[in-house]
Amino acid sequence: MTSPAHKNRFRQLQRQLSQRWCSADTFDTEERQIVVVPSLSLNQEELQKVEGVNYYEERLLFSLIRLRNPNTRIIYLTSQPLHPSIVDYYLELLPGIPSSHARERLTLLATYDSSQKPLTQKVLERPRLLERLRRILDPQRAYITCYNSTNLERQLSLALDIPLLALDPDLLKWGTKSGSREIFKRCQIPHPAGSDLVFSEADLAAAIADVWERVPDLQRMVIKLDEGFSGEGNAILDLRPLATIAPGTVGTAARSQALQDALETLSFQCPTETWPHFAAKIHQLGAIAEAFIEGDYKQSPSVQGRITPLGTVEILSTHDQELGGPDGQIFLGCSFPARSDYRLEIQAMGQRIGEELAAQGALERYGVDFIAVQRGDPAAPTWDLQAIEINLRKGGTTHPLMAMKMLTEGRFNPRDGLFYTKQEQVRYYRASDNLQKAQYRGLLPSDLMDIIVSNRLHFNSILGVGAAFHLMGCLSEYGKLGLTCIGTSPAHANELYDQVVAALDAATEGQDEGA
Repeated sequence: MTSPAHKNRFRQLQRQLSQRWCSADTFDTEERQIVVVPSLSLNQEELQKVEGVNYYEERLLFSLIRLRNPNTRIIYLTSQPLHPSIVDYYLELLPGIPSSHARERLTLLATYDSSQKPLTQKVLERPRLLERLRRILDPQRAYITCYNSTNLERQLSLALDIPLLALDPDLLKWGTKSGSREIFKRCQIPHPAGSDLVFSEADLAAAIADVWERVPDLQRMVIKLDEGFSGEGNAILDLRPLATIAPGTVGTAARSQALQDALETLSFQCPTETWPHFAAKIHQLGAIAEAFIEGDYKQSPSVQGRITPLGTVEILSTHDQELGGPDGQIFLGCSFPARSDYRLEIQAMGQRIGEELAAQGALERYGVDFIAVQRGDPAAPTWDLQAIEINLRKGGTTHPLMAMKMLTEGRFNPRDGLFYTKQEQVRYYRASDNLQKAQYRGLLPSDLMDIIVSNRLHFNSILGVGAAFHLMGCLSEYGKLGLTCIGTSPAHANELYDQVVAALDAATEGQDEGA
């Protein structure tokens, strides 16, 4: 546990951020040092459900955009060394500055530890690495940025005596499933009927019974671990086969007992999940029960914002998310921006949520996920918007937007929700963390570049369109790749995405899928 004195020192350090931080949109000539710690400091057992998750430390390489500023230095930490061609790829994407100049101001450090621990923990366990960082850093100019904030990141901030540009871990509850619901209620944001947090099968069954009685026409319910990641901690309970215990047929006690027995029929989003294992996670992490939003035509939009060290709340983007898995619960990718039908509405709700989070003391990135269900005439539809969760971390929609900012030197305009290049041209993108096929296994980052350049699909800085890649280290082992395809329209971005897939498929056609 962190002592009150240490917590007080941590807050003192965070107050220094207002003098050390500036927006990535600003051309900054001040001397700064940024320590990037792309640690996924989440439940490690839950994380292992994500294929190739050990390569997700590459997702924060968009932070190299800060090297556009001539006096900024970046120290980037990883569990294992990054492949040099991946680093070169990002540096060569930086517009307006020689890659060699940027490379001189980049320090790469690795723990050489591939164990299933958060990267931050690995760093803290290496006193000589910590001492090396202290020698490199000027404590009057440096700060840490990370993927998500926990007590580990607070310990690292204290160990290096520099501020952390991230949420105070004491506020993490606002990014849980139960905490999200409380924020939605405070902000009067529409959200599905649901339960409080519970920690046992019996209490979960009682919570499901209560929600079902409040909404008798429910067909399905979502059971969510309070700290699930990317939808992998969600399960679906189908109520339709349970008509004999529906509200109005039996008493509450009988319904709760039958529902407890029915928990063994849960449908899991992760193919390796089992009920005994999931039940143990309920005792450890807690869970909520929430109404599953039905609809013939649904979208999954999100809004991304940040709370700056100056205390201002800024909307950064909106997206329509691509979800997969057995019941459409797992994040696969996204398109920017969200549909014009509702993007300004979710921006307004995201602003209200950000202001409430700021009032609680929150800092840095937050994302809000929604379900949008089309109602009425398809020719002139209305959309029922329901908020479903808050993520207090950099998420799957963070790096695509930052990639587009890096490549185009452009800006997001919150008045219309569109993105404009430096030449005031509107740009759109389609992005994914999960372009994955068995036949892609064995491709090296250099092979990927050969394929993309040969097909003229790489990003063209003159035209401001093309593809940019991430998770390239994941490709050879898992056949999995991340990409952001930037176009002049949503249709153009989708066309570029399809062209990349077609080029990769053609280059690997006939490759042994068992390789």
